[in-house]
Amino acid sequence: MSKVIIFCAPSGSGKSTIINSLMPRKELNLAFSVSATTRAPRGQERHGVEYLFLTPEEFRAHIAANDFIEYEEVYTDRYYGTLKAQVEKQLEAGENVIFDVDVHGGMRLKEYFGERALSLFIQPPSIEELRRRLEGRATDAPEVIRQRLDRAAYELSFAPRFDRIVVNEDLENAKKEAYNVITEFLKCPLTQS
Repeated sequence: MSKVIIFCAPSGSGKSTIINSLMPRKELNLAFSVSATTRAPRGQERHGVEYLFLTPEEFRAHIAANDFIEYEEVYTDRYYGTLKAQVEKQLEAGENVIFDVDVHGGMRLKEYFGERALSLFIQPPSIEELRRRLEGRATDAPEVIRQRLDRAAYELSFAPRFDRIVVNEDLENAKKEAYNVITEFLKCPLTQS
């Protein structure tokens, strides 16, 4: 039976790098969850591949029909969410579905999928190290970095509620640890309910 792997982390923790190191591993049979959004496609993004692109009206109709496992209105009429039918389609195809979501979405997904889901929190070694990484990227203004650090402190308070915490002090070790934790989880049979 296919399973679900949920990744959450503060910005700058190395989560995307770790996920991208896992995706090509054929033995894990991973596929990204295809989320729904009301934002416009960027670049070469295609409907049904990177995202399911919906109008705000379509998205709200799915909310009213209770079609989402989790969703969030990030800005006015800018929604992101996980449709139950889309994930079930991926799981039925035999894929282990990987999620890259915020802490609230991660907890809702874990609650929904129960033992069929592994929730991983990728944690920086410290807020100071996170500050150094964000400043080293040189992509954000100081005010944006401060906001990300404030958000990170909030998100870190949720780490104990996840199945496993991977501290990314050394990227190669964090990649190995995430791989080993996921491999072990995928091998474990689910208990019959």
